[in-house]
Amino acid sequence: MAEAEQQSGSTPEDEAHAVPDGISFMVPRKEISMVSDMGKWKRSQAYADYMGFVLALNEGVKGKKLTCEYKVSEEAEALVTAMLPADRCAAAPEIAVYLKESVGNATRIDYGTGHEAAFAAFLCCLCKVGALRVDDQLAIVFKVFNSYLAVMRKLQKTYRMEPAGSQGVWGLDDFQFLPFIWGSAQLVDHTTLEPRHFLDERVVNEHQQDFMFLECIKFINEMKTGPFAEHSNQLWNISAVPSWSKVNQGLIRMYKAECLEKFPVIQHFKFGSLLSIQPWKT
Repeated sequence: MAEAEQQSGSTPEDEAHAVPDGISFMVPRKEISMVSDMGKWKRSQAYADYMGFVLALNEGVKGKKLTCEYKVSEEAEALVTAMLPADRCAAAPEIAVYLKESVGNATRIDYGTGHEAAFAAFLCCLCKVGALRVDDQLAIVFKVFNSYLAVMRKLQKTYRMEPAGSQGVWGLDDFQFLPFIWGSAQLVDHTTLEPRHFLDERVVNEHQQDFMFLECIKFINEMKTGPFAEHSNQLWNISAVPSWSKVNQGLIRMYKAECLEKFPVIQHFKFGSLLSIQPWKT
């Protein structure tokens, strides 16, 4: 993973400047068709850009509450009304693929971390074309991604969506992973809340409006019955970790190993000009 760690130093602003004016956009397609292709994925520009984006947002939300004030750039407001800057409209068909892929499979009625990754890839692409900027880090996580989570939870409840994969093996709550990473980052160095406290339903209900991790636990408590240690064993084990910093670091390692390096997840990921399968360039 040393190579992957070196690839993960980019920021949303870096990605915005990484797209040359003369680029030819393309509709993304699948490139990982067999297990032996996984090495190509881990060496790709897409992997470097994606993990760089996830880690940049992870740093941006440390110590911040969901209810904090955050800046939204003029470019982000323009995104709501016109989707993309005028000189990047040609990228719309490429970027739209990731948005379409992010809401689950309409045939199987399932959803998992691969679909979640598609939405993060959608946001990463918006940064790469300059529709979002580094100043938007908090808004990207707290406003856009958290709103996406609310929609997906409603779909999961309404349509009784199945966890993609083997009963949610690739997610911490059957469906998600990223909100646990970014949510644990929010709690790094918190003066009173420790990892063990998320097992206390009273604490969760009191603080879930401020912290994404606790919001995720509240959703689990609403959806599942029985002892927490039985229905969410991985999370229960995390409650014994002494600090949020260690939780955050461990979840990042787990995300790479159990999601981004698993063929059943990545075989569905699509690659284009913005998230390229071509080898990562230093």
